[in-house]
Amino acid sequence: MPLQNAPEIPPRHPRQALAAALEQVGDRWSLLVVDALLGGPRRFGELQTDVPGIATNVLSQRLKQLVRAGVLVPRAYSTRPPRYAYELTAAGHELAGALRLLSHWGADQAGAEGGGPAHGACGTSLEARWYCPTCERVVDAETEELRFL
Repeated sequence: MPLQNAPEIPPRHPRQALAAALEQVGDRWSLLVVDALLGGPRRFGELQTDVPGIATNVLSQRLKQLVRAGVLVPRAYSTRPPRYAYELTAAGHELAGALRLLSHWGADQAGAEGGGPAHGACGTSLEARWYCPTCERVVDAETEELRFL
């Protein structure tokens, strides 16, 4: 579903990758559905419980959208009537890191303590860094140019 009133982004622009991601999962409900499925497959009714406030028609629409995007896969558990359990694909599981970062950022904005991952040994909040496995070094996104392939 295209973003409403979204400006056209020139090809190869660094924000093109972000725009592509938002095109697939860029709404509140889709991300909450993905988060609910990180714990494993869920049936429609379970997802309604796990994502409080979502309307039945919205959940149905988001599930279809996420299946089309290759983020979820439906598995039939009943044929009459047809009923499905939904689970994340590999691409869906890759969203876990982004969801953790968004959760951490949201907790910071709300002034809440915690919210992000912490080091198990000492309890210090962890920081996400860009790492180049070829150069074997951390890349400073503030001072070095990043480009998206």
